[in-house]
Amino acid sequence: MTVDPNAATRGFPEPARRGPHPARYLVPALVGGAVAVGLGVYGKVHDPAGTAFDLAGFSSTGAVKAWLASAAMFFALVQLVSALMLYGKLPGPGWSAALHRWSGRAAFLIAVPVAVHCLYALGYQTYETRVMWHSVLGCFFFGAFSAKMLLLRWERLPGWLLPIVGGLVFAVLTVIWLTSALWFFRTFGVTT
Repeated sequence: MTVDPNAATRGFPEPARRGPHPARYLVPALVGGAVAVGLGVYGKVHDPAGTAFDLAGFSSTGAVKAWLASAAMFFALVQLVSALMLYGKLPGPGWSAALHRWSGRAAFLIAVPVAVHCLYALGYQTYETRVMWHSVLGCFFFGAFSAKMLLLRWERLPGWLLPIVGGLVFAVLTVIWLTSALWFFRTFGVTT
């Protein structure tokens, strides 16, 4: 018996198409959790060095961190506005997608030296409420950011997922800025 590959086939019903299984979102969540916990553990067991970097023109490493964190926060605000443009909530130019990508890259690249200094020079500390929240949320930020970057590479995401994760990353960065840079400027003045 031979089979004709060009013969008409009987119409079988298409299987019901469902979205991706929710368990697949566990991978970015677990990676993000591992990043956050890993940073926290390193910060806790590492003996703080007191300083990690110093830039000429600044009076202290605290001033450097406050200004770099403020620059990262500025680019995060650009991220928020450009995301609202991308989702049609605000009018925007055709290049708002590029603005969103590049402002995110800038915010991250500026935030990395601040985080390195915090972890290496100060470590994970809990001696007062502000510092404890700053430590917890600093680790959480990089974990949530890692999860967001992994989600960006996946296809067929629910339309609500990236705005929720992006909004969470923005909110956490805002609280980190409030507990560090704004605190520094209010305590020591707006100095360089």
